[in-house]
Amino acid sequence: MYTNYTDITPTSVSEGTDKGTVATYTTGLTYTDKAVKQFIKQINKIQKPITVVFYGDHLPGIYNNSMAKDGTKLHETDYFIYSNTYAREHGARTLTSNTKVVSPNDFMAMVAEQTNSKVTPYLALMTKVYEDLPAVSINTGQNNSTASLQFTNSKGQVVKYSQLTKKQKRLWQDYKLVQYDLTAGKQYLYQLHMMK
Repeated sequence: MYTNYTDITPTSVSEGTDKGTVATYTTGLTYTDKAVKQFIKQINKIQKPITVVFYGDHLPGIYNNSMAKDGTKLHETDYFIYSNTYAREHGARTLTSNTKVVSPNDFMAMVAEQTNSKVTPYLALMTKVYEDLPAVSINTGQNNSTASLQFTNSKGQVVKYSQLTKKQKRLWQDYKLVQYDLTAGKQYLYQLHMMK
């Protein structure tokens, strides 16, 4: 709990919303904005390439929305990927396409693309997933009682698996197989990579 947030206390809030909770949240935003600005100034002074990803987990619990109805909106959050001055002077660029709605799993591929980095076969797959599939998340439903896979397109619209193209379904299957192999399988891909 912040102790000094009187300057940003809301004058009015919707029914059922606590002013103190909103004030705490907006104070946190203010402190975060100031700290990030200072952080960026500091990494811009460093003569080594640095790229950072900054994002939140979900919107704060100050809203009285239904998870069943508004689950996608409640789990959206702003993010940015920033390359310091040195990195930009040495080839890093700012991504401009396919960046509106993404999954946290996409960040690794996005950083590699922004920094123009060489990629491993795994990261090449993650880049295809980022570029060719809608953002993937888990829809927890109301009260976190059920969980299901959810695809969200760049317009923020939920896309059913059945609406994916044949190529997208094949890519999704490849991704699931690789994830299984690396986490719970016999790690064939890791062994194949080590033999090279």
